[in-house]
Amino acid sequence: MQRYSFRGSLYLWEARVDSWVFVDLPEDLADEIEDLQHGPRRGFGAVKVEVTVGATTWRTSIFPSKERATFVMPVKGAVIKAEGLELGEEIHVEISLV
Repeated sequence: MQRYSFRGSLYLWEARVDSWVFVDLPEDLADEIEDLQHGPRRGFGAVKVEVTVGATTWRTSIFPSKERATFVMPVKGAVIKAEGLELGEEIHVEISLV
């Protein structure tokens, strides 16, 4: 399983600031993942991934964002709480395609 590592800052999704926190993938990593995708994808162009932030690992999907010109990855509230993270904080992320 190919594993990727990057750093990104946590931010609230503009459309629903009450509940969704995201981190952007670096554009070069997003391009590489895009190139690996073949055939139809899940809804909204989602790509399934396994993610590790700190000591927490979970499965989610990353989504292409035309506005941000990259994939965006949701970070669950439970992860934010468990890892003691704050909005605007730069985090270390490890992901692998599922």
